[in-house]
Formats: sequence, C-alpha cells, structure tokens
Amino acid sequence: MAKVFTLAEVSEHNTNKDCWLVIGGKVYDVTKFLEDHPGGDEVLVSSTGKDATDDFEDVGHSASATAMMEEFYIGDINTSTIPTHNKYTPPKQPQYDQDKTSEFIIKLLQFLVPLIILGVAIGIRFYTKSST
Repeated sequence: MAKVFTLAEVSEHNTNKDCWLVIGGKVYDVTKFLEDHPGGDEVLVSSTGKDATDDFEDVGHSASATAMMEEFYIGDINTSTIPTHNKYTPPKQPQYDQDKTSEFIIKLLQFLVPLIILGVAIGIRFYTKSST
C-alpha cells in the first residue's frame, strides 16, 4: 500500500536539492530528474507546494514522459489537504441603460449648442466689425 502524504508534508520539499510534486493525486520525488528536465529545474521547483496537475497537463507531455513518472512515484496525496479551486466569478457589472445614455447626450447638447451658437455669433461680430 502506498504512503499517503499531506500537502503540508509535500510542500516542505520545494528546493532544487529536494523537490516533490503532486500530479494527478500522486506524489513524485523528482529531485533526481531536475537536471534532465527539458524545461529546466525552475519549472518543476515553481510547481511545488500545490497540485501541479494543471501545470503538467497544460504543457502536453508525451506518453513516454508520463510513463517515466512512475519511477519517481513515492506515494499518494491526501486530497482533503489540497485546497479547493474557487472558480473566479467576475463582479457584477451595472446594466447598460440606453435610455440614460440618450438623456445624457440630450443634456450635453442642450448645454453645448447654445454655447457654440454664442461663440459663432461673437466670432462673426468680431470679424465683421474689424473689417469695416
């Protein structure tokens, strides 16, 4: 029977001298593989202390890479010690109210149109007065 580790126990092994990963509910001691990993040792060390299943699957490892993992298998993870992933839900956005937008535009135009007419009238008065 395989040994069962908690996430806290696995998290203690988070250096390039002692590196354990949790992938698919299993614990792997990948310390000996760090130098041979094609992506470098930093990729593996950065995945310690958490469930690295998503990190592993996102890369798209080959069948031979998955088979190679068995030689580093040291036990299982107690899944109750892994925090659940909270799905991100964006905050509620206020509903776009088209009626209020048109009201704003009307109020803006009610303010700007008289100013533009006044400006044009003053401009015409200024240029016609100076030319005579």
